Amino acid sequence: MNPPSIRECAPVELADEDVLRAMKAMQGYIDITPADFREVYRVAYALAKERMMNALKAGDVMSAPVYAIGEGADLIEAATLLAEKGISGAPVVDRDGRIAGVVSEKDFLRQMGAGRTGAFMQVIAECLRHKGCLATPMRNLTVGQIMTAPAVTAPAGITLAGIAAVFVEKNINRLPIVDGDGRPVGIVTRGDLVNSYCMLG
Repeated sequence: MNPPSIRECAPVELADEDVLRAMKAMQGYIDITPADFREVYRVAYALAKERMMNALKAGDVMSAPVYAIGEGADLIEAATLLAEKGISGAPVVDRDGRIAGVVSEKDFLRQMGAGRTGAFMQVIAECLRHKGCLATPMRNLTVGQIMTAPAVTAPAGITLAGIAAVFVEKNINRLPIVDGDGRPVGIVTRGDLVNSYCMLG
């Protein structure tokens, strides 16, 4: 799954008029109030969504192929790839093609003085203070020197519920999906997860 952008989605709210029309459209007499009907629907909807969250796997929603960067690549090459592909981060692989870490905009920003938060405006403030580009000293660094490691990864069989839990627990924005040898086969981003919620809704 490789959507161009995050789609807006929201659960459909049932109005009393919707409930009454549905009840009238059903064959026979239903001895239930609109409020009861709405509650049954709410619970059934939540259970169905939970079932789907545990049925869909990373392999169903991940973006592939993966734009991976070698850990020996220089930062100009890495930044160019991220910019050209319109992505904010990518897995970093070693010589054997196994994931060694992840490099993202935050890693670049931290290297430029953004601190733990990776705030872009902190970099702007530093640039203005020093009257120069804070990226210049990074020219001779490699991806392996600034990447976040070890990478948090998961197999293609992880469920959407599992992915959501990993995002929250690890406070990450992307989850590389790997094969049994630790080589990337796809990636799930927060955007992919949001779009999958839309599919479920």
